[in-house]
Amino acid sequence: MKQSRKTSIVAAACVVFSLAASAVTLHSTDQLRPQATLEEVLYVSSPKFLKRASLGYDGLLADIYWTRAVQYFGYRRSQGAHSYNLLFPLLEITTHLDPHLVVAYEFGASFLAPAPPNGAGQPERAVQLMEYGIQNNPDNWRLYYDLGFVYYMNLQDYRKAADAFARGARVPDAHPFLQVLAAQMAEHAGDFDTRRMLWTATYQNSRDKLIRQNAVEHLRALRVDEDVTHLQEAMTRFGQRTGRLPVSMSELVAAERFPGIPVDPDGHPYKLTPEGRIEVRVPDDFPFSTKGLPPGYQPVPKFHSQNP
Repeated sequence: MKQSRKTSIVAAACVVFSLAASAVTLHSTDQLRPQATLEEVLYVSSPKFLKRASLGYDGLLADIYWTRAVQYFGYRRSQGAHSYNLLFPLLEITTHLDPHLVVAYEFGASFLAPAPPNGAGQPERAVQLMEYGIQNNPDNWRLYYDLGFVYYMNLQDYRKAADAFARGARVPDAHPFLQVLAAQMAEHAGDFDTRRMLWTATYQNSRDKLIRQNAVEHLRALRVDEDVTHLQEAMTRFGQRTGRLPVSMSELVAAERFPGIPVDPDGHPYKLTPEGRIEVRVPDDFPFSTKGLPPGYQPVPKFHSQNP
């Protein structure tokens, strides 16, 4: 038998053995709770136990549990869920099995931090995950950026955001904008320009299609929030001058000498309600906006995934 054929046979046998070993590991893990629900089967409380049970295939099992975490989050979000009880345990298992699986930290934080229905509403857990990632990948400046992002966007803790960006700026070959962000946090922490700079930096410095699309959606929402804020301020000025509300957007535009009817990022004119509220025409097109939405509006989830 030729040497190349022997090598191919050995390689194929190794692949088959690896797949069989991973199947046995998962089967034995899932049999720990044979009567459990699907969600409970996904969760084993001890990452250390799973690491021992992986039979040396830590990386393979980490990939499997990372896939499970993505499926769990995607399915719960597609259902408009407001609780994600197993998300952090799944991410914790994944990253303890493979502490260098950077994608699990980057996406995991974006799953955990935002408020429902766009995320789990667990920014403290996102911070915990990111700090573990930094501990195991101290030279990855993107992890410091993601940590600062959570502190800024989700916890409004500008001092800790500045500290995270400053720590990242000290990493060899870190992007220069981290130092700029650290300074910006101290001077203009809550303004629209800072938020725009953060999302623009996220878009420009990520290679992942989903992260870039998420940044675009947030930039669109930011534009709406800023427009509505300025239009509501114009409404206040109009009321102070006239003692009444404008009867139409055209009257407000004329009084404020705007160059034209203000429009949202999709080109639709903003709506002036009889109660004096400024609203967007199609709120579902701006799921991350915090302003310009009808009272009691609940965004329709746009993330779809197969049932795990």
